[in-house]
Amino acid sequence: MKNTMQEKMEIGIRVGDIMTRNFISISPEVSLRKAVKLMVKKRISSLILKEGGILKGILTQKDILWALTKKENLKGIKAKDVCTKKITTIRPSADIYEALKLMKKKKFRRLPVVIKKRLVGYLTLKDILKIEPELFEIVKENYAIKEHKEKIKRKDTEQSLDEGLCEECGNFDILYNIDGRLICESCKDEI
Repeated sequence: MKNTMQEKMEIGIRVGDIMTRNFISISPEVSLRKAVKLMVKKRISSLILKEGGILKGILTQKDILWALTKKENLKGIKAKDVCTKKITTIRPSADIYEALKLMKKKKFRRLPVVIKKRLVGYLTLKDILKIEPELFEIVKENYAIKEHKEKIKRKDTEQSLDEGLCEECGNFDILYNIDGRLICESCKDEI
């Protein structure tokens, strides 16, 4: 037998051992406004939508931002109208390493935990890292700043100078040398 990275690895801790059992959930019929208020009040970044114990969706901050940019008027919009409905789930009997691999592959930070379509818990990346901080190395490459390469590229091609008057708009600001012209960050972003 080969000893490869694709072999099934187990940590020995099951999802059901560390999942959150008392997660905050709402009905899919709740207004988006009420859902957002609950998220702010509870200081959480997502809500589970369930009906009769069955998972119906997940409402995330990203879903809310999408709705704010795409909808003219949020009045009358329900949580189910903007939530993520195509959801990846995991079993409570799965090893947390399996959960972490799934999160990494799908680029998720949370997974609903189900048994025969019934929602029994909620597992977050934070839950896993609290129990097994050594797994951070596996996670960090996927959740690194996505723009890192772009930022390095910009830094290599730009040279920040002292403050002065922008040659483009005339505002006093920190200036950058872009193609031989001294311009502020606002003008630089427009180019």
